Amino acid sequence: MNHGIAVYFWGFLLLYGSIFYLVSPKVRTVSGFFRGTDDNGRAVSPWLLTSSIFISWIFAKSVANAANLGAAYGIVGGLAYATYWLSIPVAGFTIYWLRTRDEATALVPYLISKYGRPAAAAFSLAILVRLYNEIWSNTSVVGDYFGKPGDASYIAAALVFTVFTVAYTIKGGLRASIFTDFIQAIVFVFFLALVLLFILPQHSVSEIASAGEFRLGAGVDLLLVALVQVLSYPFHDPVLTDRGFLTKEKTMLKAFILSGVLGFVCILAFSLVGVHAFLAGIATGSNTPGVVAQSLGVAALFATMAVMISSAGSTLDSTFSSLSKNLAREAPLLLRGRARASIRGGVWVMAVFALLGNVPMFLGTDILKATTVSGTMVMGLAPIFLLAPWVRYSPWSFHLSFWTGLAIGVLQVAGLLPAAWAIGDGKYALLLGANVYGLALCTAGFLLPLALPSLPAGAKQHA
Repeated sequence: MNHGIAVYFWGFLLLYGSIFYLVSPKVRTVSGFFRGTDDNGRAVSPWLLTSSIFISWIFAKSVANAANLGAAYGIVGGLAYATYWLSIPVAGFTIYWLRTRDEATALVPYLISKYGRPAAAAFSLAILVRLYNEIWSNTSVVGDYFGKPGDASYIAAALVFTVFTVAYTIKGGLRASIFTDFIQAIVFVFFLALVLLFILPQHSVSEIASAGEFRLGAGVDLLLVALVQVLSYPFHDPVLTDRGFLTKEKTMLKAFILSGVLGFVCILAFSLVGVHAFLAGIATGSNTPGVVAQSLGVAALFATMAVMISSAGSTLDSTFSSLSKNLAREAPLLLRGRARASIRGGVWVMAVFALLGNVPMFLGTDILKATTVSGTMVMGLAPIFLLAPWVRYSPWSFHLSFWTGLAIGVLQVAGLLPAAWAIGDGKYALLLGANVYGLALCTAGFLLPLALPSLPAGAKQHA
């Protein structure tokens, strides 16, 4: 990047961070910090909730993945990745059911009441790993627009972005995260439309629609993986599920459905950046948005960078607020049997993870793998939540489902799953088999204790 362009890029990053710190509200109550209420204790408005769910699930890495898959498989790749956004309505309907049928107030205390404190602790550890991954995977995507991995400019941009984001999140907790999400959603949609203005005029609708092949080995295997994983994937993301308990049930459900539809459309739309590369024969590597934007000129590159920063910022501030809730508010519930939280404790959690969260960025890692592997490892959460209202108290159901899924995920990562598990012969054939057969095994494990009531359940534990 030449010096003149770098000035504009750094100027945007510094302006972005400064403005968001100035406009984010400062909270003075525990409820505002952890539940997003205003100073008068009122819950977040429906439109703020919708925009927050929508943009906080448009991760920077997900935008990059959508474009990468569009470049690899055409429109099939974009459709496959956009399918993950069906996770949002699935989570919305499930949380609505848990709240109206079982009067759930949050996932951790609900798990304690259904499956016991060790089960809730295992779940909390899983989502802690997920949240940790969200830090480096989003900051590294921002760094890509300022330099190559390992360069001083790359590291500096990622760290500056982290500092600004954690500063305004510490200032306002979840309230600041939700408020700034609304602004970030507007910025994202505006620059997404600008990026598409560079792309769409170059191809007809028929060209785009026919890019790629609808067959198992050409991206449809990943589409099927997504359809299976949406049954479990959303439940290990507290950035999403935390927002399911902030408003009345029907208000929440409407927000989840609308934001899921909007997210699907936007991810599919951004995948057209990759579809353009697919049609134009552009070699993109692992950073399709950046490579394509460079081929279209400085204005397109700047617009793409703005999309990435807005999407990364919305996810990162939500990650910090969820980490503070998970460790400062819910960890005491696991240890002492009662929730206890303070704003100071939440601030310390954010500060520590802001320091530690970028360590993997310095080591280098596969961004897409961070998404798909974690989705495989938590497949056991599907029966745990989808079938929970039919369970009175069954710790064995949780553990036989959860640990079976984790074991299969680990074996898949280690390359130890038998080749016979593959469905098809495409790149994601074994991943598809792991999820299809794995979900069947997890469900069987969940149901087994219900069919064998002689298994010891232990004394029921209450939140």
